[in-house]
Amino acid sequence: MSRRFVVAVLTVAVILSTVGVSEAARVRVVRTRGHRVRVTVRPGFPIRRTLPEVVIRPGVVVRVQPRLYLAPVVFTAAVVASLPPASARAWSDSATLEREDGWTDFTMNFDRRGSGLVLQIDKGTAQISFAEIVFENGDTQVVDFNDRTHARGNYALLDFKDGRKVDHVRVVAKADTELSEITLHLLS
Repeated sequence: MSRRFVVAVLTVAVILSTVGVSEAARVRVVRTRGHRVRVTVRPGFPIRRTLPEVVIRPGVVVRVQPRLYLAPVVFTAAVVASLPPASARAWSDSATLEREDGWTDFTMNFDRRGSGLVLQIDKGTAQISFAEIVFENGDTQVVDFNDRTHARGNYALLDFKDGRKVDHVRVVAKADTELSEITLHLLS
């Protein structure tokens, strides 16, 4: 009887260990993406279409809230042959987007004076809804990309020859390829 008992215990142990291995083989790592919310805008925001649900990238504390929205500018995709030299750029900031994230709302902190902005798309194409440029006095210029996809390259985003101080720039975009990097350059 003891021999049958030992065989039965060993059989149960082998079965249980096999079940544990097969369950472990089925474990799937799920990357948690941020909570999706509808894009929030302040009263007077000039774009009237339905805005996408986005993942909001935290991190930037804004000092100035939009006070007055200027007439929106439609993005014309004017290509800049090459970036100005580093000495002609007052500030640059980048955000890397992943296709899995979908639409992403991110803010770049500038707090610098400049004469214009150049948009650089790198590492893949990006679909952009809008960019919201907030100046130090609360004036806010919205550049409407109309949810169009743009290829890698350098584009003139906005010129403001009066040397205005940009507090921050908010962008709603998504990568159309595996990865896309969006960089904004503030020109001196």
